[in-house]
Amino acid sequence: MRRLLSACIASLLLYVAVFDFLLDRPLSLGQPRTQLDAAIARGRTIDGPKLVIIAGSNGPFSHRCETIEPILTIPCANAGVAVGISLDYMFARWKPLLHPGDIVYLPLEEAQYTLPPAASHLGPDAAIMARHDWVTLSELPPSRWIAAFFAFDPRAGIMSLIETALVATGFHDPRAEAEGTTNVWGDHVGHTVARAAPNAAMLAMVSPVHATAVQVRTQAAGQQLPAFLDWAARHQVRTIGGLPTGFADSPIPSDTLAAIRAMFESHGALFLDPPNHARYPRHAFFDTADHLNEPAQIAHSRMIAEALRTILAPAIAAAGSPPRP
Repeated sequence: MRRLLSACIASLLLYVAVFDFLLDRPLSLGQPRTQLDAAIARGRTIDGPKLVIIAGSNGPFSHRCETIEPILTIPCANAGVAVGISLDYMFARWKPLLHPGDIVYLPLEEAQYTLPPAASHLGPDAAIMARHDWVTLSELPPSRWIAAFFAFDPRAGIMSLIETALVATGFHDPRAEAEGTTNVWGDHVGHTVARAAPNAAMLAMVSPVHATAVQVRTQAAGQQLPAFLDWAARHQVRTIGGLPTGFADSPIPSDTLAAIRAMFESHGALFLDPPNHARYPRHAFFDTADHLNEPAQIAHSRMIAEALRTILAPAIAAAGSPPRP
């Protein structure tokens, strides 16, 4: 029994040493980590009131702070990363940078409302925290600690070795040429109509899966989002719910939309539902139903900015902050 127990402890220590200190995923996890860190860095440079857009990849692909900022005349940071990054991790990273007078716009994807709590604990952020961000991990509940430190499996180990070897040998990541890049605001740029053309046939075949009202109320977002909205209200941070972009021929079910609106409004947040409900024809998208192509992204951002300006006119006038580069 003693030998068995010793072997188990040794295996556990070896697992922790290998996955939490040695191995890494510089390609698959490096991109979202770099993107989030860059948005946080921008947030730190802004003095005075600011607008922060928090979502999944719908944030940077379908919204453009570069366009929104001069319309609202306050600095803007696009903090959207990927739909798999859990909301509680995003909120924990941004809370220290949010101050009275700040505005957080949350056009969350429907997939974020469907994510079960257990799956939310095992998203990419679990591995990122275990390997690179123990500070944020320590601020989350103990259940997140366990999930983070045991978020790896044999496949993760194999992929870590492959990705590390690719980077060490000068592997050129082709994603920028195929999809575009990120600007200083955190917006995705360069996802042009021409680059979207190879995706047209696939987009024509996609059948979006919509969240249900029950999922909105009971899954991970239904637990994590209200807690953040309540925190924001206590700290005089203005929160505004929004809708993700999607296909005009596949609208969000009315009961789902009502549940999303109710979640925000019941916790003191405003809710922005644009006239087109953020729905666009399929040719306006880049590669998924959450990602507008660049011209549509700019047009959508202008519409959202004008709507936000109407809602926030008193706060913006009081802030009197010029746009930042």
